[in-house]
Amino acid sequence: MSHVELAQPPTDAISSLQFAPTSLRLLVASWDKRIYLYEYSDSGWQLQQTYEHRAPVLDVCFGDGENDAYTAGLDWDVRHIDLSTGTQTVLSSHSAGVKSLAYSSTHKILISASWDSTLHIHHPHNPSISHSIINLPSKPFSLSLTTTKLVIAMAARNLHIYDLETLAARSSEPNSPTEPQVLEIEPWQRRESALKFMARAVACMPNDAGYAISSIEGRVAVEWFDPSTSSQARKYAFKCHRQTSPEGIDVVYPVNALAFHPVHGTFASGGGDGFVALWDGIGKRRIRQYQRYNSSVAALSFSGDGKYLALGISPGFEDGKEGGEDGFVKIFVRELGETEAKGKGIK
Repeated sequence: MSHVELAQPPTDAISSLQFAPTSLRLLVASWDKRIYLYEYSDSGWQLQQTYEHRAPVLDVCFGDGENDAYTAGLDWDVRHIDLSTGTQTVLSSHSAGVKSLAYSSTHKILISASWDSTLHIHHPHNPSISHSIINLPSKPFSLSLTTTKLVIAMAARNLHIYDLETLAARSSEPNSPTEPQVLEIEPWQRRESALKFMARAVACMPNDAGYAISSIEGRVAVEWFDPSTSSQARKYAFKCHRQTSPEGIDVVYPVNALAFHPVHGTFASGGGDGFVALWDGIGKRRIRQYQRYNSSVAALSFSGDGKYLALGISPGFEDGKEGGEDGFVKIFVRELGETEAKGKGIK
């Protein structure tokens, strides 16, 4: 199947990318203080527009429509962007950089996680409701959501799972339209990460059954939400994205990105070693590994129908060299065969 490199990539490292829910539109966030909108047509993938920010952009996601986008980054602001007009609206401001965003189309809320150790819960379709604040026990590194749950991976191996219905209901209670309210909401579950080293990415299963989490130490753990003893006994972790050096030394790379296939429920991982692998989390086996890219895999996203996989490639400085080289920041879109990402079943 086709494997296309997109023209006019960002000029600095890629921090995030995401497909629109129901179309072949792709948003890319970059440290060059811009987000990039690409779209597929009969003439192929083309850059449609860029949107300037005041500081590097760390995350981007779509809202309900393909012209609704939300961004966050090192200017501390959470923004809505109308992609058709370019109009930007600040929804809230944190007191440190904003690392992650997620929009729940089920509950119509936008959640941002900042290095100030807070979550902001926004109701972007109801401007009469000010955002709400939830304090976290440590700095958040990544978040992901299902139709019912929000998972946040934090420093000190903290992991919180929140019930989205509770977040939406509590944050929509009457409050000042100008002053945010601080909510005391107990997580549905508090967990300690199964990985001993710092979390890098978390991604939820599309069937709302669990999640995968990765670390800087070349490992991925797969866990289930069901708190029963039998379900928790299924959780496991495995080594990946490790290469043997010419001297015979095992070189361990961070697993920067995780993304679940929306149809098959398998997942992709992208590492600092430049490889992308597809995994069957139920069958506990690797489905395939693609060719090595010339730099670190920074971000991954499957299209809504699961037919395409977008990859953001950026220097990750894993080799210890300072500064990036021209041409090392690239975006690829891989068209997947019908069964290419399908699991192989339990061993």
